[in-house]
Amino acid sequence: MAMVFSNNTVNSALYLVLHMLSVSGFYLLLQAQFLAVIQILVYAGAIMVLFLFVIMVLNLGDDEKIQSKINFKEFFAIILGIVVLSQLLYIAGGYTGILPELSVEQAMAVGTVEAIGDELFTTFLLPFEVTAILLTAAVVGAMLLAQKTKNVED
Repeated sequence: MAMVFSNNTVNSALYLVLHMLSVSGFYLLLQAQFLAVIQILVYAGAIMVLFLFVIMVLNLGDDEKIQSKINFKEFFAIILGIVVLSQLLYIAGGYTGILPELSVEQAMAVGTVEAIGDELFTTFLLPFEVTAILLTAAVVGAMLLAQKTKNVED
């Protein structure tokens, strides 16, 4: 929430890093160690360095303040209350045995490189290829837009 409502773009990017680190913590709780490490290295590391570089290159100014329209104290209190209540319910579910438990073999098979590779290149092959094509098209489009604006300025 702090990422969305922060006035400073650099602080928003740093809040996004904090969010990505918490997602990697969720992966660790799910016994998916490989995904947790990749989340930290790729997203919190490389992607966020690129985001910060673009933010600093653009040198964005202050926009209209959204804080004058929204009462943040009440909104933050409601969101924080929902988060705390959900955590308490999750803890209670873990102690009562309502939540399903994974066996050691299942837990070890979920987060391994082999399991991820098998699912990625068998079950999810088409979405993987479509995503690769879309990302390539986005990079080419960004390069063309950057080249076009550079030529207009000259």
